Amino acid sequence: MKKLIFIVFIFWNVFAFGQIQDAWVYLTDKPLSQYYLDNPLQMLSQRALDRRINQNIPLDFTDVPIHEPYINDIAEMVEVMAKSKWMNAVHVRGTYDEIMDLYDFPFVDYVEFANKSLNLLPKTSSYFASATNQKFMVENDNFPYGDSYSQIQLHNGHLLHQEGFTGEGKIIAVLDNGFIGVNTAQPFQKLHNENLILGGYDFVKRNENFYSGGSHGTKVLSIIGAYQEDELIGSAPNAKFYLFITEDTESETPLEESLWVEAAEVADSLGVDIINTSLGYNTFDNPNYDYTYSDMNGTTAFISKGLNLAYSKGILCVTSAGNEGSGSWQYITAPADAQGSLTVGAVDNTGAYASFSSIGPTSDNRVKPDVTGQGVFTVNANQFGMISAGSGTSFSTPVVTGLAACLWEAFPDLTNEELMQYIRESSDMYNNPNTQKGYGIPDFYQAYQILSTKKEYKNEFSVYPNPTTDFLYFSINDNLNRTFKLFDISGKNILNTSINNHSQIDIQHLQSGMYFYHILNNHQIETGKIIKK
Repeated sequence: MKKLIFIVFIFWNVFAFGQIQDAWVYLTDKPLSQYYLDNPLQMLSQRALDRRINQNIPLDFTDVPIHEPYINDIAEMVEVMAKSKWMNAVHVRGTYDEIMDLYDFPFVDYVEFANKSLNLLPKTSSYFASATNQKFMVENDNFPYGDSYSQIQLHNGHLLHQEGFTGEGKIIAVLDNGFIGVNTAQPFQKLHNENLILGGYDFVKRNENFYSGGSHGTKVLSIIGAYQEDELIGSAPNAKFYLFITEDTESETPLEESLWVEAAEVADSLGVDIINTSLGYNTFDNPNYDYTYSDMNGTTAFISKGLNLAYSKGILCVTSAGNEGSGSWQYITAPADAQGSLTVGAVDNTGAYASFSSIGPTSDNRVKPDVTGQGVFTVNANQFGMISAGSGTSFSTPVVTGLAACLWEAFPDLTNEELMQYIRESSDMYNNPNTQKGYGIPDFYQAYQILSTKKEYKNEFSVYPNPTTDFLYFSINDNLNRTFKLFDISGKNILNTSINNHSQIDIQHLQSGMYFYHILNNHQIETGKIIKK
């Protein structure tokens, strides 16, 4: 019997090696790194750079584009399906031998097969850390939500709207399976009239026709941005949007993870503030590619690693927990397991747990989901403009996404990390989280009130003039000495000195551009940016 099992094992591996495989090929370097770091507008928009500066996030190796000659060489050997500058990797398809032959290239670091049983060689290194034509207005404090009122009111989002915060000035990227009907259906007309849809791309078919594919993304977008009086008002009806198709409606493969990462990188480069992901992965058409619960640790799935990198760029990533709660899997799916994900489960309009909502914790025992939103009979619009109700964490997630945009509009100086934490802390189970609802249902108006109080009593200081041509001066509410550190756009510390309320610093020698600073006093750090003319 043992001999028979051994023969079967050999036969299976020979069979597997002869089949077309999906794999990620990680590269060793980026020869043009210094050029791009010295010329950041060659790889990121000004809005993207501003987000980095506002959150004191330096540029690094992961921002540099992947080296195209490497891709061209690989493409002569196997089919290149996708690429990621953040991971310095390409997604390829070929036979086992064809892919393994890529090790002959000196710039190939290691290969990771989607079929984990084929990963016989250890990784040599990994550089990334796992880490209407009018504005929506208040009219006598009455908003024409219609049946969509409950999904907003559950989070006291209507009170944020009444304060005038409706997502204006924030850009949300929706990554989904398609947006058919968004260009024609009436509930989306306001988005077009006010030029709130900034663009999009179909990464599956590699074309710019993003008003195509499936209707799941259409419904998700409607929950955030639709405007149909007395029927459906989105949770952030004045936000702007990019629409990216990353999910293939015809199949379920690891390639969709890579397409998501590609889209997230584009979203980052365009200066997007928030990414909504109402997708999740645990099983595939080829069961050899399936994940196990132990893989739900935030660092194994390619898409989860990508989300963590998006988070490291200052983007708030809001992700569906999954709809596996009443099935055999039960647990959250990738990328909901990522450390950088604000993962959203589902409740009904009374706040009761929805049995289909995927549960936590992650396999490394972190609280997931983070929060919950109404995912039972959530009002949405389809591709024909029909308003109806549907259920799933796909629908609870965009409710939270939109209200997060409203809160961030109110406090634009928050980092994505701070915003995420205030949302968690406003939730009704923050001191006693569980596996079904995480920290519970966030109260966005409570978060707004807490942040308003903190802003009012903050120990103010100022660095002026800003912009400046020659000197910096400081106004501080005490006479204590502090350490002042100045950084250029690449994150290089170019100045380190002591200051107090009467100090001045000569920066005439610096080149024109943006810089950011840290002012340190004991364990406290005040941060900001300056512009040198």
